[in-house]
Amino acid sequence: MERREFILASSGYALSALGLPDMDSITRRTKTALPGAVRVGQGEVTAVRHMVKALGDSASELGGGHARHLAVRYLTQDVAPWLEGRFTEATGRDLFAATSQLVHLAGWMAQDEGDTPELRGLAQRYYAHSFRLAAEAGDPELSATALRGLAVQCVDLGYRAEAVQLGEACVDYGRHLDNPRAVAYYEATLANAAAQDDDRRMATKHLAMSETAIGKPTAAAGDSWAAHYSPGRWAHESGMILSRLGDLDAAEEHLHLALDIHGLDRRRTRAIVLADLGGVRLRQGDVDGAMATWRDFLDCADGIRSVKVQAALQDMRVRLRRYSGVPEAQELREQAARIAG
Repeated sequence: MERREFILASSGYALSALGLPDMDSITRRTKTALPGAVRVGQGEVTAVRHMVKALGDSASELGGGHARHLAVRYLTQDVAPWLEGRFTEATGRDLFAATSQLVHLAGWMAQDEGDTPELRGLAQRYYAHSFRLAAEAGDPELSATALRGLAVQCVDLGYRAEAVQLGEACVDYGRHLDNPRAVAYYEATLANAAAQDDDRRMATKHLAMSETAIGKPTAAAGDSWAAHYSPGRWAHESGMILSRLGDLDAAEEHLHLALDIHGLDRRRTRAIVLADLGGVRLRQGDVDGAMATWRDFLDCADGIRSVKVQAALQDMRVRLRRYSGVPEAQELREQAARIAG
């Protein structure tokens, strides 16, 4: 399938996810489980949550290209039979919520692994299925997080109107959550989609709302990705929104906040922030600062299997071509080529 055809098909599929949930599914399953179905309790739920954390930590550090097959194998061979098992309604809701996180993680891994139609399609189907599981479990935070995955993918593919619509749905699902970090996560998602759609008014409004939310005190982080949306991750995302809106000084300030004050500790994340900061500095005319930042980026990026890191390596190499007479620029290009393989 050609890229444009994929975008047209995938954007419609992404929006159709909004109509997927069957809110009575779990209640019905507790009454219709087959006699020979495996019995499922809180032990299985805890196991899924532990696997999500272990696999998620690995992917956050080394990129989605690492261990995706392990997540898929665990999902299909271990967890799938549990979803068809015998459980109480309370256990069923917990199981569906935990499985929603695992499915979402598989989608994120596929999206981060590579920019091919097959992987993009896999990611989108995982996100849509994650949304259905979360909605059936009655978990608005996980539902909103799955919609965020679809919105971000639409942004990446250039389908801007759909990204805004999904971002709005994401915010709507999370509107009444008693979790400021989750609210900040979803408001920033909509701000990013609006900025990509060149809607400065909407982008500025929701960026300000996300800033208000991230500044509020929050309880200890829960299990979901939204609950772990740290001030550092917010500062990075906000910096790139501001860059898109043309405020490069504010963008640089936010990216410094992400790196120096909030100390992002995941190597993949830190590499991407460094790459983005180098690009902002180059746009400001600070060539030496850009190259110094990109050198740190290359040190951090080696060994990471992430499409975002690969794209950043290629972007840096292209931008440094105009400085072919500068020895340091040539060294950076050669080092980036070695890392990219």
